Amino acid sequence: MKQNPKKLKFKKYHRLSKSILYLNEQKSFYPLYGSFALKSLEAGDLTYKQIEACRKSLKRNVDKNESIFLRVFTNFPVTKKSLGARMGKGKGSFSYWKCSIKPGQIICEVGCFSEMNAMKALKSASWRLPFYTKIVKVRY
Repeated sequence: MKQNPKKLKFKKYHRLSKSILYLNEQKSFYPLYGSFALKSLEAGDLTYKQIEACRKSLKRNVDKNESIFLRVFTNFPVTKKSLGARMGKGKGSFSYWKCSIKPGQIICEVGCFSEMNAMKALKSASWRLPFYTKIVKVRY
């Protein structure tokens, strides 16, 4: 999985306000590709390491011919100053990539043939995430 976007307008960004987390973006709230999905119940931030741990857990528990779809991407750089640094002297250097998750947003989807196998895989993936999630089944 790709860790960061190819091109950004700025190297360092301002922090996002909390009000942006509660905007409704309807396209990311319903499963599109798979038959089972992992839906967030809380707002929060996901780092690249957490998404990668979730992906590896899904890959381990899903069969070879079944597909995995990740619906989130780390597109926001986070900066940090060193621990002993004093105030002033500009913004800190780049630390890691993150993405903001809204409540109800789909994080990943699994295209499985068996329901039991999909539930097991998504449950193990949800343990790697820093907020509460729920497993959703697609209704056609």
